[in-house]
Amino acid sequence: MNDTVLEASDMLLLPDEEPADQEAVRYWKFLIVDDDRDIHRVTKLVLERHMFEGRKLQFMSAYSASEAIGFLGEHPDIAVVLLDVVMEQDDSGLTLVKVLREVLGNQLVRIILRTGQPGQAPEHTVIRAYDISDYKEKTELTSTKLFSTVYTSIRTYQFLSGVVADKETLEEKVRERTRELELR
Repeated sequence: MNDTVLEASDMLLLPDEEPADQEAVRYWKFLIVDDDRDIHRVTKLVLERHMFEGRKLQFMSAYSASEAIGFLGEHPDIAVVLLDVVMEQDDSGLTLVKVLREVLGNQLVRIILRTGQPGQAPEHTVIRAYDISDYKEKTELTSTKLFSTVYTSIRTYQFLSGVVADKETLEEKVRERTRELELR
């Protein structure tokens, strides 16, 4: 936790209103990938009581890039990945981004890189070279900024998921209409 900034005023954030029917609550899958257990603990502490677009977060934790690949393969519907760059190797997080996008083919999940060693992966270089949603240094990521970054990432995930669903619906309608025309 020594690299994470949490200001006392940030800890006073009030969670969004709880829905009346807890049974109806669905979750956004949220994967934390960091080799520092304190990062997992603090992230959950800051975000666990908040609602994002009417849903809570379902937290998953991976402590290495290889462990994260397993989660991402089993759960292609993870909305947001909060990802450290330097873990087993100096570029483990960046390698994970490439595997996620190119091997697993997941373009929907939003990736927030969070690093305590920005010299290992300079922001301007990483933003250009990798398909990520945001880049934050651990020292700049207060609980307020974490909340805002996660919220905007979920909104983007939700929007992209809707676009994909609409595209699939449209493609099915085109196939149906094509079959009808072929039968004439």
